[in-house]
Order: sequence, then structure tokens, then C-alpha cells
Amino acid sequence: MVPLVDLARRFTPSAGELHEAVDEILRSGTILLGSHTERFETLFAEYVGTTHAVAVSSGASALQLTLAGIGLGPGDEVILPAMTAVPTASAVCAVGATPVFVDIDARTATISHDSVARALSPRTSAIIGVHLYGRPMRNTNELTSFGLPLIEDCAQSHGATHGLSGIAGAYSFYPTKNLGGIGDGGMVVTNDADLAERLRRLRAHGQREQYLHVDVSQNHRMSEIEAAWLTIQLRRLDDGNRRRRTIVNHYREEIPDISWQDNDSDHVHHLAVFLSSNREVTRRKMSDSGVMTGVHYPLALTQQPAMMKFATNPCPEAENWAARCVSVPCFPELTDSEVESVVRALRISAT
Repeated sequence: MVPLVDLARRFTPSAGELHEAVDEILRSGTILLGSHTERFETLFAEYVGTTHAVAVSSGASALQLTLAGIGLGPGDEVILPAMTAVPTASAVCAVGATPVFVDIDARTATISHDSVARALSPRTSAIIGVHLYGRPMRNTNELTSFGLPLIEDCAQSHGATHGLSGIAGAYSFYPTKNLGGIGDGGMVVTNDADLAERLRRLRAHGQREQYLHVDVSQNHRMSEIEAAWLTIQLRRLDDGNRRRRTIVNHYREEIPDISWQDNDSDHVHHLAVFLSSNREVTRRKMSDSGVMTGVHYPLALTQQPAMMKFATNPCPEAENWAARCVSVPCFPELTDSEVESVVRALRISAT
């Protein structure tokens, strides 16, 4: 079977460098918030084109702490697309604010400006836009025109954007991501020095200095080992993204009649996703042809049992994507022969 993803292929070549880094960390005795974390923050800020980067324990923490950092809480509403992973919404709930789900653009699967405009209320305090599947939103300037803080959910878009349109960007380093860790990890990037300073407190129990707590928060720290690993992998990110583009462009050229997510020159293809008229049949045929597939995501947020109480706006395009989307293999370590196996399976199955 051609796997949807194979992390062993990514991890194994870097094992020696990681062992050296772990030995150095153990000898230093500094396991948290040390030189490896600082170095990774500096390198990542340079890579994404921002002034500040604050390493945290996960992408969900990155979103939650950003919302807390700009002062959101009970009584505030945050608009976000209905087609995204649940953590985008649960981060809003974690600070006591209310998520407001809006529809997506039918071709790009990213947040619709018009849907945002219809959902605005006196309680709207921020907007979260998602660079879904690694495709950058191209309407960030329109979204900032509402005069509200825009938070960019970059959990799947490492390398797709440079700089920020919003107040902050939240990254995930979950192992399967384009820049994936060996555990959970996340990052908030921003050009706002005051926000960065507050985020550094919020990730460590709200401490301004040891045992002096000026904010109410919990533990959201990244480990030194995770930071060291991500520093190693950052050097390989651009090559991996180029390989992803090559693979997906080949799929699109060979099977042009499939309803792919609209392409973009900066798309980093964390996932290669198309819409099927009958997902169950398509996935079964792909499996019979020796290719694994996935579904990202089978339910829109408006359909998730835990989130349905927040579903106040119709989101037909998001629900259509959720009902029909299929993900096929596109990770950088795919061999050329495996890529051709996916093409053959798509010809047979994806109609």
C-alpha cells in the first residue's frame, strides 16, 4: 500500500543529529526554555518574516494564548470558518469566548469575506482565518478591513506565507505537519512586541519572573528537545515543500477533471485534497488499487456534536466540502513510483 503519510521516512535520516542534540541538552541540565528554544524562535521568526516568535506546547495552545493575549474572554465573539479542525474553535471556547462559524469559498475552502460580513455583530471581537490544507488565504486584506484583530491559523501552512496581515499567526508542529515535531509543539508569530511579551508570560503560568505571577494561565511550554528537533527540520522545510508541489502538480496535470482545491503558487500542500461525488466508493477503489486515503475533515464545525450549539449561520459550502473531501498521499518522501501508483489509482477511482 502507498501510505497517506510515513513519518519513519522523515525521522530516520535526522536521528543522528537529534541524538547529538539530546546529549547536549542532557549535559546542560536545561530541559525547558533554554538556548535551543531561543534559537528556534529566532530562526522561525526570520523564516516567516516576523519580528517575534514565541514557542508553545501545541498549535491549539498557540491559538488559545493568542486569544487570551489580546484580551478576549466571556462576552466576546470570534468569527471563524466552519471548515477547519476542531481545535480552531475549541481554542475560542477555552478563553470563554463564543465561536461564530461562517461559510467558506467553494473553490479555495478558505473563509469567505461575504460570510464574515453577514456574521458581524456588536460582540464580534476577532476573526480567525485558516490557511486550509496549506493553501494561503488571499483575502487577508479584506478581512482586516473590518477593523478587528485577524488571527491567522497557520497550522497547515508552513512556508506558504511570509509576513503577517493579521495581528498574529498560530502554527502547529504536530508530527504530520510540513514542519513536524517528535511530539506536540506550536508557535505564535507576531510583530507586536507587547503581545509577544505577554505570550511569554502566558506560556509559563503567567510568570513575569520566578514565583511572580501577573497573569492567570497554565503551562504551555515547548521542551528543549522538541525545539532542537524542529531546528534540524526547519533546514529541510523548503525542499520538502517543493517536493510536495511537484507531486500535487503532477496529480493535477494527469487527472485534470478532478475537483481539486484551487491551486496557488505558494500552496505548500500539507494535504492534497479533492472532492468526490461518492467518497465511500472512491476511497474503497483507491484502497483496492493499493493507495491509502484520508478525510480532512468528515464534519464541518456546524455538524460536530460538541460545536452544534454555536451553529447560528448556514454553511452549505463547508458542509459540502466535509461530505465530499478526500486526501491522497503527497508527503515529500514519496517515491516517483509511488506517485505514479497514486495517479493510476486516481484514474480508476476518483470520478
